[in-house]
Amino acid sequence: MKLVHATPVSLAGAILLPLLLAACQSAPVSPSVAAPWIADLGDGRYQNPVLHADYSDPDAIRVGDTYYMTASSFNAVPGLPLLTSTDMVNWELVGHALPRLVPAERYATARHGEGVWAPSLRHHDGKFWIFYPDPDVGIFVTTATSFTGPWSAPRLLLPGKGIIDPTPLWDDDGKAYLLHAWARSRAGINNILTLRSMAPDASRLLDTEGRTVIDGNKLPNYRTLEGPKFYKANGYYYVFAPAGGVEEGWQSVFRARGIAGPYEDRIVMDQGTTPINGPHQGAWVRAQDGKDWFLHFQDRKAYGRVVHLNPMRWVDGWPVIGEDGPRAGTGQPVLTHVKPVAGSARKAPPTTDEFDAPQLGLQWQWNANPDPRWASLSERPGFLRLHTQAAPGFAAPGFAAPGFAAPGFADYVRGAPSLLGQKLPAPSFVVNTHVTLNNGADGDRAGLIVNAMQYAWLGLRKRGAATELVYTTCTPAKERCQEAGTVLLAAAPSSLYLRMQMAEGALASFSYSLDNVNFVAAGQPLAISKGRWVGAQVGLFSIGTSAGAPASSLDVDYFRVSAK
Repeated sequence: MKLVHATPVSLAGAILLPLLLAACQSAPVSPSVAAPWIADLGDGRYQNPVLHADYSDPDAIRVGDTYYMTASSFNAVPGLPLLTSTDMVNWELVGHALPRLVPAERYATARHGEGVWAPSLRHHDGKFWIFYPDPDVGIFVTTATSFTGPWSAPRLLLPGKGIIDPTPLWDDDGKAYLLHAWARSRAGINNILTLRSMAPDASRLLDTEGRTVIDGNKLPNYRTLEGPKFYKANGYYYVFAPAGGVEEGWQSVFRARGIAGPYEDRIVMDQGTTPINGPHQGAWVRAQDGKDWFLHFQDRKAYGRVVHLNPMRWVDGWPVIGEDGPRAGTGQPVLTHVKPVAGSARKAPPTTDEFDAPQLGLQWQWNANPDPRWASLSERPGFLRLHTQAAPGFAAPGFAAPGFAAPGFADYVRGAPSLLGQKLPAPSFVVNTHVTLNNGADGDRAGLIVNAMQYAWLGLRKRGAATELVYTTCTPAKERCQEAGTVLLAAAPSSLYLRMQMAEGALASFSYSLDNVNFVAAGQPLAISKGRWVGAQVGLFSIGTSAGAPASSLDVDYFRVSAK
């Protein structure tokens, strides 16, 4: 069986920002026994999810003996994460393909839920290709000869609102095509897949409008058909596409003898009797031994869209994903399984950062396109210095109330472009950090945050000449929550140890210490929500109401993430 999907694809790292994220190609570090989540069980088997972190809408390929993956990144910068593996279980984060979101001016502010939606990763004509959608701008293409970059500047292939989830296919006869879905929130339509003819070099489309080749509105019980991945094998064109929504849906496959259809459909995986809700959108990958696998996500709310790996087999020309479920011909996700490839070392994406390297660790992402002046790793060697950024007025996307003035960041830390965060790495884990506020001005606030629609932070705040330790929650979980703060120490030292403990169910508990020995609880735990189409992030910030002279900053000695 010949599998054609633009050839297995990989993604290349990016040249991140010169100062911090621009060259973040630090050497991957194998996790210690204290790593919050390791999928490899060490006995030849793995547990799902293989990535218990928000690598949403994953697409993956194999080139030679290496597996490559990318994922959605929405408003986080750098975008389009690049991961590699030798067995589809132990993944390393090796860079990002998109150092800045484009158009750059649009993403100078935090546009939650916008930016990079579901990408497609391919390898064709000696290059890696990523096609990705911005639901408000259109479909972009970027390429690289090496997975670790440099990647070409994103080029707008198909402008328009609501055009999402692109997937290319280079056919045997040299012709090329692009299949995509639609977002009702922008386009007014969805639940259909549209086929376009494309120049083989993806420089342009060859038709003025596409044609609907799969219409979920004509299929019983189908809703929100999206996330297609296009393949050709064994004389069929196959479209793998989920439907039914990310939390309750299923995975379907469509097949046809001709690229324009007509397509037959079959549900090939659903939740079945498992706790894996809405098994959704992913990639068909063939291992070196010829066996087939499917990488997909599960929406775990605050934890984001975590990545699962399932075996895939064929019955009468149709794939069945996972193990046998209660319905004939429809699989269900596995919880554990024998690894696709034996012998690989146990690995996981990085979480801890001691700030001893000349660049930030690859796990870090900003809330918007960053400015090199926001942070430094050289001004105080061994520390991350976050320069306090003045907080302009802010109104969250879609947030408007009659007679309501746009609030500043002072009471909405989540809106700060200079917020620095990383994905939640496991169901439960602990973050420890040591921070120092320098030259604080009235209104400055800085510290440790769990960032989501319903969030919490613990840190230092300047009120006049006083330095306060404050615990703040922002509720309820909606586009614009309302902050409420509690002063824990009215006269706090400028240097403190901060801790956040995440419990199963995304329950966050904060505490602080003056000596790194005795920790005091900071208020009641808060159930953290998801973000806008993403999971929560944990991170750092330093914002204020004015520039200040001299400018204030937050020095961070380390950011340590452990299982407990």
